[in-house]
Amino acid sequence: MDCFECGNCKENQPTYYCLAKNEVVINKNYQPSEKSRTGWKKGSKNYESHRRQWRKEVEV
Repeated sequence: MDCFECGNCKENQPTYYCLAKNEVVINKNYQPSEKSRTGWKKGSKNYESHRRQWRKEVEV
């Protein structure tokens, strides 16, 4: 089997489709990344000013 260099195996995914093998492969080297919370939440810096500005935009 020759690799077609599709790059599916190089992406950090739990499973991927291999064109050379013509099958779905389970990645044993999969490293789950930490999920980061984005957006505004209470306690974060500038939360109140962002909330007030957003409320003004909604009212207008």
